[in-house]
Amino acid sequence: MNILAWVILGLIAGAIAKAIYPGNQGGGILGTMILGIIGAFVGGSLYNLLTTGTIAVAGAGLSIGGVVVAVLGAIVALFIYYALTRRSAL
Repeated sequence: MNILAWVILGLIAGAIAKAIYPGNQGGGILGTMILGIIGAFVGGSLYNLLTTGTIAVAGAGLSIGGVVVAVLGAIVALFIYYALTRRSAL
């Protein structure tokens, strides 16, 4: 997948994940794009683990299914990020 497709997927998935996840995430457009791209890798890897039973770093593609997987991965990434930052702040 080329870089423009990753940027578009990142913006779409990151924006949807930020809208779904409760609270204020901040970060601006660049943070949203990075969140979506990380979500595509997290979601693609989790999808690969569930379907094949093997762990592999894989990214979701630019399709309806890919966006859904990337959004779910971005939500998981947000959850892990806030769980780690809350622990270190205590």
